Amino acid sequence: MIHTENPPGFIVRTEAQKAAFDNGYRIERGVTNGWMRYGSTTAKGDIWLAALSPSGPWFLSLQHPEVATELGSSPLPSATVPGIATFSFDKLADLYTALDRVYRLGVSLPDVPLEQFRSATKNMPQTTEAERLAVCRVGQTLFRQALLDYWNGRCPMTGITEEPLLRASHIVAWADCENDDLRLDVHNGLLLSALWDAIFDCGLISFGDGGEVLLSDQLSACALAALNTQDRVLDGLTDAHRVNLARHRARHRF
Repeated sequence: MIHTENPPGFIVRTEAQKAAFDNGYRIERGVTNGWMRYGSTTAKGDIWLAALSPSGPWFLSLQHPEVATELGSSPLPSATVPGIATFSFDKLADLYTALDRVYRLGVSLPDVPLEQFRSATKNMPQTTEAERLAVCRVGQTLFRQALLDYWNGRCPMTGITEEPLLRASHIVAWADCENDDLRLDVHNGLLLSALWDAIFDCGLISFGDGGEVLLSDQLSACALAALNTQDRVLDGLTDAHRVNLARHRARHRF
């Protein structure tokens, strides 16, 4: 059971507000049983913050089921909490790290890019090829931003964080997607550096269900040296990624 301050003290309230505001949750929704609730105009799902004392531990409770699942750590069991999953952090700095991740996921899961796309293109004509290309560019721009958020602005294979060097790589190609839901789904995308994106896009590499790199026998020794694939693993895959990667492997005969 979590026994928090009720109401929380001044320092706890101040630190919680700063943590929430600094990470995109700037709508205060009040305090209930020691839990301070915050919302966002851009990220889906409210959050609740609480602490036993200013020095911790700190608690984060979530309303968003997909975000809770993707945090990748075990929520607290059998606790009276306001959200569907609650996490504990010994240090305030760890809470900040988690909130940054929660916000990034909240603006990219599960269908935020799709909703943005539909809103942005609802009045755009699609009669001519040029008009359809304009609509496509809107979708690709939104998809790229969603992947930047989902992958924390970092290529998982190289560690590169410079945005001009990063590409939004569709796993199932845009043209092969059955609908806009799949086209705009972040689980159908990888944020890769330019070289990895080019080779993945043309099917000279793929990834196994465990994130292991699969190489085409058509790759030259020079290309292999540039990729430096030894000991590289694509971390952070979900089951939804794996479904789409299976289609990529099938298409390119891995």
